[in-house]
Amino acid sequence: MALNLSKNGRALQEAYGRVVAAGSPTDWALFTYEGNSNDLRVAGSGEGGLEEMVEELNSGKVMYAFCRVKDPNSGLPKYVLVNWTGEGVNDVRKGACANHVSTVASFLKGAHVTINARAEEDVEPELIMQKVAKASGANYSFHKESSRFQDAGPQGPVGSVYQKTNAMSEIKRVNKDHFWAKAEKDEENRRLEEKRRAEEERQQLERERRERELQEAAGREQRFQARSRHNVSPMGTHTDGENVYEDAADSAAIYEEPPQVGLCLCFQGPALWGCTPSGCFCCPLPTLGLLHPPQYPLFPSQDHDDGAQYQYPGGYQQDPELAGKGLCARALYDYQAADDTEISFDPENIITNIEMIDEGWWRGYGPDGHFGMFPANYVELLD
Repeated sequence: MALNLSKNGRALQEAYGRVVAAGSPTDWALFTYEGNSNDLRVAGSGEGGLEEMVEELNSGKVMYAFCRVKDPNSGLPKYVLVNWTGEGVNDVRKGACANHVSTVASFLKGAHVTINARAEEDVEPELIMQKVAKASGANYSFHKESSRFQDAGPQGPVGSVYQKTNAMSEIKRVNKDHFWAKAEKDEENRRLEEKRRAEEERQQLERERRERELQEAAGREQRFQARSRHNVSPMGTHTDGENVYEDAADSAAIYEEPPQVGLCLCFQGPALWGCTPSGCFCCPLPTLGLLHPPQYPLFPSQDHDDGAQYQYPGGYQQDPELAGKGLCARALYDYQAADDTEISFDPENIITNIEMIDEGWWRGYGPDGHFGMFPANYVELLD
């Protein structure tokens, strides 16, 4: 709908005329709508300047203010038009009144500064006066410059701007340009070289890291294989008699004196060897002169009946404290268990409740109370 200025046309003209009239004390007039219609009416006027006019603005209405102020540069009267749309106005009303701005500007003509405001921060008097001074500053400076030129009198002839070319100056200028171009190129090359070196260093570090990881992995693999061989070798069982005797012969090389380790064979049966236990001088008792423990058990596998009885001579008498602890033996060497099925012991430790499950490996309770297997040739039985 178009803005209606005819219904209250006389009052509108009078309010506008009092503001623009020379010598009139009225310096502002405020206009708004009648209800929700498009009929414009006078909302008020006054002589208190911008401060008084701002107090009359309503945040729930669309209003138009026309004010007279004094230009801070020239001291001449200037006119300000304020298009006020309060924050409480609904969107439908805002859209309808937006088309009336040009009509109001045509009616309240002569404004030097137009301000579209929605909040009190937009209509602060100091801000409005700054805009007035800024709008009139260029025009005022132009008038002052014009008067200065008018009072200066006739001007002299304009001189020529031509300058003779100086060869040395031109050469210096060209050399300077060439120098700076070369400096920029050298700087660019230096940056590229630094970038290339940094990339090479990064690649070298990456290669070294990969090689180090491969070496560490190979070392771990070798240690794992060596540990696996060490764990498997004590449990190895020889069925071939020749291999057993060869291993026993190799182990005997580490003795300080070659001892007769093992059982007197005459105890396996008098009929087999033609001698009696009481008169046997073919195999003396074991002597202790070992520098290192043998690598393999020294008891060869032999065929025997399940009911055969083993007789083992010993040089120690059983301690009375070991009574009731079954068959006992004293450790000759230290032995570390390869896994949880074996026991560990040090020299002179006592192993109790021994079970002779094989010629080379027995089972019993170690000094720590753990039950497990151990090599039979690492201990000496106690009577």
